[in-house]
Amino acid sequence: MLAIRRARAFSLVELLAVIAVAAVLLGIAVSDLGAMIRHQQLKAALSDLFGAIDLTRSQAITRGMRVYLAPSDGGWTSGWTVFIDNDGDGIAGDGDELIATHGPVAEGIVITTGFTSPRTPDYIAYNGGGRSCSHASSMAARWGTLSLTLDGQTRRIKINMLGRARACDPARDGESCSGPETP
Repeated sequence: MLAIRRARAFSLVELLAVIAVAAVLLGIAVSDLGAMIRHQQLKAALSDLFGAIDLTRSQAITRGMRVYLAPSDGGWTSGWTVFIDNDGDGIAGDGDELIATHGPVAEGIVITTGFTSPRTPDYIAYNGGGRSCSHASSMAARWGTLSLTLDGQTRRIKINMLGRARACDPARDGESCSGPETP
């Protein structure tokens, strides 16, 4: 006698249950992916600004003269320029030698500064010895902090009076990463 085997398959209820579980897991993954992208945008902005500070310092040492890093017209979030200030106004313009420029950072990133000698417009300058200096004098040290904030996360770039920069995370590094209040 032949035994007839019945084909086994998933029922409609079982298939719908699997699809529902997959949809919930996908929803969780997408929200985590968005947070990861925003975190990477903050890290990229920090890295780009840190690189511009490093370029400014190395160009000042290489050229043996004062080199500036200044924000674009709309502030640091609109971008920045590394330049030699030939006309002495502290602003990148037609008579100045542009070394590098950077466009705007990702939407939502806020950059605030706190330096020992506040000046408008804002800037970072290095003298020919690679030390941070003020617009008024290559011998007057100027140090401080740039804070980058996005979605409640903050990263800082601290520049000491010798001009050395370091990046830090206030949530991880505590008091050694203090800086201006963030929005």
